[in-house]
Amino acid sequence: MPAFELTALDLFMVVAYVIFIVWVGIYVSKKTETTTDYFLAGRSLTWWLIGFSLFASNVSSSTMVGLSSSAFSSGISVYNYEWMAAFVLIFFIVFFLPFYLKTQVFTMPEFLERRFDQRSRYYYSALLVFMNIVIDTAAALYAGALVVQMIYPNIPLWQAVTALGVLAGFYTIAGGLKAVVYTDAVQAVLLILGALLVSVIAFDAVGSWDAVLAVVPPEDLSVIQPATDPTMPWPGLLTGVFLLGFYFWGTNQFMVQRTLGAKDLNHGRWGALFAGLLKLPIIFIMVLPGIFARLIYTAESHPEIAARLAENADLIFPTLMFDLLPPGIRGVIITALVAAIMSSVDSTLNSASTLVTMDFVKKLRPEASNRTLVIVGRVVTFGFMTLAILWAPQILRFPDLWTYLQQMLAYLAPPVLACFLVGLFWKRANRHSAFAALLVGHLSAAVIFAFALADKLIIQTGPLGPEEALLAAQGVPVLHFLYLPPILLSISAAVMVVVSLMTEPPDPEKVKALTWTPAFFREETKELAALPWYLNYRYLSVGLLLLIALFVGMFW
Repeated sequence: MPAFELTALDLFMVVAYVIFIVWVGIYVSKKTETTTDYFLAGRSLTWWLIGFSLFASNVSSSTMVGLSSSAFSSGISVYNYEWMAAFVLIFFIVFFLPFYLKTQVFTMPEFLERRFDQRSRYYYSALLVFMNIVIDTAAALYAGALVVQMIYPNIPLWQAVTALGVLAGFYTIAGGLKAVVYTDAVQAVLLILGALLVSVIAFDAVGSWDAVLAVVPPEDLSVIQPATDPTMPWPGLLTGVFLLGFYFWGTNQFMVQRTLGAKDLNHGRWGALFAGLLKLPIIFIMVLPGIFARLIYTAESHPEIAARLAENADLIFPTLMFDLLPPGIRGVIITALVAAIMSSVDSTLNSASTLVTMDFVKKLRPEASNRTLVIVGRVVTFGFMTLAILWAPQILRFPDLWTYLQQMLAYLAPPVLACFLVGLFWKRANRHSAFAALLVGHLSAAVIFAFALADKLIIQTGPLGPEEALLAAQGVPVLHFLYLPPILLSISAAVMVVVSLMTEPPDPEKVKALTWTPAFFREETKELAALPWYLNYRYLSVGLLLLIALFVGMFW
């Protein structure tokens, strides 16, 4: 088994990178004065910064480690989350982003207030703060701490979590969204280069693609799996994967905030499309290395390593890195992992700070000055950094990180999605219906969760374990978690329809500016006619759709 040890050159590169990132945060903070500067980067972000930042914030250390380990264990179907992100981003920029930017909102809950009322805003803002800290930030810190422990196993988990949280929190507190976006741009490049290096060297060790085809079962090299697959049934792509993807990219504050800071609508759209484009090659640089590891570390050639990897697949990426890469180059990859950790943590901390400051403090104290609100934002960022550090070690109580992340989102996101989807496409939806949908949707989620805890229902995230298989044999129903989002979404949407029809209609003038209609599309067509084709987001979207079809078709 390769020793997970860093040379002096490796450590120098990591330390130099951390110092550089903190310096960027401090430098940017000198130009941060107003709430628009701090929370939305002065609405000055260009497309390439937005695209790199979206990519870096999404691709965390858990992604770099988790995608290769999932491919090693069960094949490349995990790539469905990556290509679907590109598809979701197209849907997002066509229908939702124009309304977000037209209303000049700071937060997603603020948009719900514009469309419905302040009850929905407060409810969703509180929920988002909870999810940003307990799910997003804590999970990123936890995954990063696991990587640190692989290299330095004697460091306790809580110490690794604390160090990572303080590093990312420091420059986020100082510079706000602009610091986050500029550092993310650097980190995105490092992530891509680092993963590419590991993939190329691992493929060179394998020898050829024919060698892969000769050993790996065909079903493990296919992204589209049968409906009976316990991990990624193909109907789940159209339901859970799409819906959870749209929540993440289209309504989650910590991702949408980058596009809210766009220089204009075109830059927001181009940036989102650029992020979608960056997601497609992930199959080559982060997924397939897990397949290559099957051929490199066989029981015959590397018995000790093969045994360790069979016991813990999360060691795949670190093993490839320390076994195949020379010192110095290895430091680049470690730096990429540090970049991945910090990109996720800084984004979620800044997002949660924005939510509290703009949805609660400014709402309750409208007379507060810009300077006061920026100070509040920095204090809140520090507080949430502390909470995330304290909560992250508790994830050990869950079966695994994947189960923790996916089940939490499957339960909490659908009622919110109902408000955004029904609210944008149905003018009759009123303020009472949105609040009712949030309450009834989450109450329904709580009932389902209670049934699962009481072993009256099995929520499946993969092959059933021995206890689950026994319960299933006794007649306990099994529901794949990818089918949970459409069920809860349907319940919430039905509540919106019923309540809306039973109560007074909304103000037509207010709703007209916040709902999508074919007339909006026709008017936009006239505006886009003045642009050359290569700047028209519709042509670019079609091009991205063709690329998605190409990538999925290659591994169908």
